[in-house]
Amino acid sequence: MTVVITGATGTVGREVARRLVSAGRPVRLLARRAEGLRRLRGELLPAARAGVEAVPVDLGDRQGLERALRGARAVLVVTSDPLSPEHDALLVAAANRESTAAARRRDGTRGGERPDGTGGAVHLVKLSALAVTDPYADDLLTRWQRENEDRVRESGLPWTLLRPRAFMSNTLSWAPGIRDERTVRAYGGQARNACVDPRDIAEAAAAALGDPAHHGRTHHLTGPEALSAAEQTEQLGRLLDTGLTLVELSRAQAEAALRARWPEPVAVALLASAERLRAGSKAGTEPGVARATGRVPTSFAQWAADHRTAFA
Repeated sequence: MTVVITGATGTVGREVARRLVSAGRPVRLLARRAEGLRRLRGELLPAARAGVEAVPVDLGDRQGLERALRGARAVLVVTSDPLSPEHDALLVAAANRESTAAARRRDGTRGGERPDGTGGAVHLVKLSALAVTDPYADDLLTRWQRENEDRVRESGLPWTLLRPRAFMSNTLSWAPGIRDERTVRAYGGQARNACVDPRDIAEAAAAALGDPAHHGRTHHLTGPEALSAAEQTEQLGRLLDTGLTLVELSRAQAEAALRARWPEPVAVALLASAERLRAGSKAGTEPGVARATGRVPTSFAQWAADHRTAFA
């Protein structure tokens, strides 16, 4: 049965799609922009041994989502706009409708349950955030993810929650400064963060999607160690065989940079997250990657080596 991937052209979604396609599983790629979907589908097709569909859809389009989820066995739920909480609500509702419709189709044909024992229910694998476990985190982004998790758990459908720490790929934002000035600019440069390789998140998601062994489970996903921006800068310098300088941003500079890029409520939430980082709340490592995938998580040094050309 088909696995639906929302946010398919994003950092995690495209990696999940690659893994499922390589495993011979049919996938349906969902994203808002048709052009990006076409490119991704074209990249995947040479390795595909099953169907690869691309369906442009806005997550605010109820009827579009219902059509996009028809025949789905599992859905990777990736949403990105905390100012549009209806997106998760509509996705869960569409999955419930498809589960009901699948049960009716089943009863009208052969009866009985699926071999996996789900009776036709769609398995929701929700990409959330590890910040939801922090009792001191009460910013917009964290509240939004907690509400999203509640919707999934209360849906009546099989579910799995993925709670990653910050992505290692966030350091790609340093690439222009490294290439042009041999400089990294960061707020809280000495604070450690147990950031995780997005490919490890994708592998955990691919393992969970449609697998009853993951029903009702929550995976906390971090890297193998907590590193500060200063330590990451040092590792990148060794990789590139050049000296790099870390410039510590002031709070005002960090706030201005966030406000220039994000809507005001999101910028405020991201600044609150940065302050929790500085307070040491993101340094703990978790065994979720190993438990979900059966292997140790990728180190930042390995991730950086695999993405060296982005910085060189």
